[in-house]
Amino acid sequence: MRVIDRKTIDCFIRKHPDAKKSIESWYQEALDACWKNTMDIKNRYASASFLGNNYVIFNIKGNSYRLVTKVAYKRQTVLIKWIGTHAEYSKKKFP
Repeated sequence: MRVIDRKTIDCFIRKHPDAKKSIESWYQEALDACWKNTMDIKNRYASASFLGNNYVIFNIKGNSYRLVTKVAYKRQTVLIKWIGTHAEYSKKKFP
């Protein structure tokens, strides 16, 4: 997969260095992946949540943080929309 917006990850790591290992691990796995549908993601990330319009929510560092992405399966692209704490996520509205 091609992951778009590495800059968001870098900013997140600066604010939350405790999550660096977890988010870097997710990033590398996403780059190496070839997700064709939601089941491909669910098979690897059982706790991933799926919203409309191909939004996928990943739990990072034992659900301390949430990563909101939009996946374009045919284009093999993952767009990072938002990363933050679980508490911040609870206040946000996504599709």
